[in-house]
Amino acid sequence: MCAAAGSAAMLSSCATTGSMSKADKRFARGEYETAIELYKADVAKGKGIAMANFRVAESYRLSNRIEQAEAYYRAALDGGVKSPDAAFYHGLALKANGKFDEAATQFEAYTQNGTNRTLAARAETEAKNSRLGTQLVAMRTNNEVTPLDQINTPSAEFSATLMPTTKELVFASGREGKKYAGNGEGFNDLYAIKFDDAAKMIGGTVRKLEATFNTEDMHEASATYSPDGKMVVFARSNNGSKKGYLSVDLWTSFFKNGVWEEPRLININDRSSDDFSPVFSPDGQTLYFASGRKGGSGGNDLYKATLGANGRFTPAENLGPDINTAGNENFPAVAPDGTLYFSSDGHPGLGKLDIFMVEKGRVKNLAAPINSNSDDFAPFFTGKDMGVFASNRSGGKGSDDLYMFRKKLLKLVTFYADGTLVERNDKTGETLPVANETVALFDSRGKQLQEVTSGADGKFTVKLDSAAASYSLVADRAGYFAARNGISTIGRKPTQAELPEEMNDIKVPVTLTLTKIVKNKAIVVDNIFYDYDKANIRADAATELDKLVETLNDNPKITIELSSHTDSRGKDAYNQTLSQKRAQSAVDYIISKGVDKSRIVAKGYGETRPVLKAAKTEEDYQRNRRTEFKVTKIAE
Repeated sequence: MCAAAGSAAMLSSCATTGSMSKADKRFARGEYETAIELYKADVAKGKGIAMANFRVAESYRLSNRIEQAEAYYRAALDGGVKSPDAAFYHGLALKANGKFDEAATQFEAYTQNGTNRTLAARAETEAKNSRLGTQLVAMRTNNEVTPLDQINTPSAEFSATLMPTTKELVFASGREGKKYAGNGEGFNDLYAIKFDDAAKMIGGTVRKLEATFNTEDMHEASATYSPDGKMVVFARSNNGSKKGYLSVDLWTSFFKNGVWEEPRLININDRSSDDFSPVFSPDGQTLYFASGRKGGSGGNDLYKATLGANGRFTPAENLGPDINTAGNENFPAVAPDGTLYFSSDGHPGLGKLDIFMVEKGRVKNLAAPINSNSDDFAPFFTGKDMGVFASNRSGGKGSDDLYMFRKKLLKLVTFYADGTLVERNDKTGETLPVANETVALFDSRGKQLQEVTSGADGKFTVKLDSAAASYSLVADRAGYFAARNGISTIGRKPTQAELPEEMNDIKVPVTLTLTKIVKNKAIVVDNIFYDYDKANIRADAATELDKLVETLNDNPKITIELSSHTDSRGKDAYNQTLSQKRAQSAVDYIISKGVDKSRIVAKGYGETRPVLKAAKTEEDYQRNRRTEFKVTKIAE
């Protein structure tokens, strides 16, 4: 049982013609572990290599080890195997191994070329999910995950729950007894442990539940108890000795007169499919479970049924297409607050089964570290923000292991603009703090968000949005150019590990500088370059002119002259004409950005006003080749 999830294969059959080999017979009976060795022997002998490789791959897939099937599907395809499904399942194997781009390519090809219409339709969704896989791998939450090593063994441990009366953790394990031919592991039985420290889930001794629940040659798993602890529902497989119900069904037992009664089948099982992984809602009135019955979305779907006063359940109700997919949805769980969790390989995930939650009607992947590129399934909440789940991820003790998780609250960050408003003294170059001036905060679209006033030391503080964003801060003072500076929190948020406290204030420094407006004083516009003998505005020049547009917008009362200057090389008349064209080109650009043409005049001075009259080096000539502006008028 990932057992219950894969045990439908135990009694599966394979249509064949003519005599069957030993490997085929084992495969047909669902004895995949033995079939794998026999088919590998056929490959070594050069006997039906393509089909033998395909059957090895299928044996791994049907025993829930599809990550081990990748190389065998590839070998089968390269050998020309005649199977319409091989390419699709090869894509699933690639996805299970985290090879998302390769898997997407395989699925996209199958969408176009696959002959199995059902799988071709699913391949389209699988391709999209695989493309999203890389993004999901990059996501990581602040949850803590710890293996329950005092429980885990080299065998499978999964499907934990809590027995209300004894406060024991009940789980499934294949640690003892007879081996299951489907995957070579032990048949799963139900076990329990009472921790010495329940909060930390440490200490205690594992015991096997009563023989009432456990059998030698059938799987038992996924127990769930009513709130009063007097009713249990669990999953049990059919050993093949009885006709009727197929492979895995839901059974119930009641605690009466100090003992558990002999389990019996409940009334919502389907005769033609697996029904497994039951779980009660916190109030014990609704039973959620997984089933591969007909009429679903494909694979296993999630269902629910209500428990009546007579002890019988209402007809099962499919949870619908928002949750169920063409893949497999298994192992539902309901948190104490009523939130539904489940495992799925049909929603976008990290590889195989991932754990999801339903939040505001939408399915959300829990991401790493709870999810991995292996099977992550069967969550159970032992408290509001903690619980247990199962995974066969690398680093464990064996097949499926149990892990404790704690949903840690994310450490929060509050950003502040840590500002200083100063005035520059043009003569000395020094700056002095400016007190009691208003500073406005604008968002990236120019909408004013709030205002603050600078203190006696010119300091001001503005609280910013917790989400990453860009802003502008503007201070306006009569007789001065408006001071503007940008500030951004994008890329400034530390990782959770870097944050020292639950609540963290991060101050982003910013300085606004007020400069007095002096009429007819030339101000160089830096980095306005033109191609040789050209007057058109280049992209790099446009960026600088946009800043001048901003200055004009911030200071609506000023009128300016924009001038262009050349160096002394070349003829005077030519330089005069070129500088006028360049100045006019810059003015035309500024006007195109919405500045009233009456507020700006173009003037070319050619070589008549050099900064360095005795220019000799290229750096000297560059200083003389410049663009300037000066304020010619200030409206009252």
